Amino acid sequence: MRRRKAAKREVLPDPKFNSKVVGQFINMVMLKGKKSIAEKIVYGAFDLIKKQLNEPDVLKVFHKAIENVRPRLEVKPRRVGGATYQVPVEVRQERGVSIALRWMRDFARAKKGKAMQEKLAEEIIAAYKGEGLAIKKRDDTHKMAESNKAFAHFRW
Repeated sequence: MRRRKAAKREVLPDPKFNSKVVGQFINMVMLKGKKSIAEKIVYGAFDLIKKQLNEPDVLKVFHKAIENVRPRLEVKPRRVGGATYQVPVEVRQERGVSIALRWMRDFARAKKGKAMQEKLAEEIIAAYKGEGLAIKKRDDTHKMAESNKAFAHFRW
């Protein structure tokens, strides 16, 4: 270890659902410190999901979407004797959730021609159903880890 570990900052739960994961997602969607706008976007997306899926509990849909997108394995580069190997490592729950949220946000942002609420709602619904770009990204990550399984002994 070269430097000290950064202290984990506690994420405040969101005001509406009192959920830390939703609070974390709002913080990820937020741009330039405009939290109220980020809240409107996320809650608006949740309302759209509620309408489209006829599901009273939006949190259940959101958590299922995260669970579907969350990667179980990823690859980390390790330098061994001048060569860099992509070593598959298991992803901790916390990191997996934040990666899943990031992927959903990024793919929603990448879509064009709609309001962010709609794009976010579409991405979450797609993830909930086990389809969409975020799921594809997870599958690609798993494939990469699978194909580099030979280097698993470089884990330390």
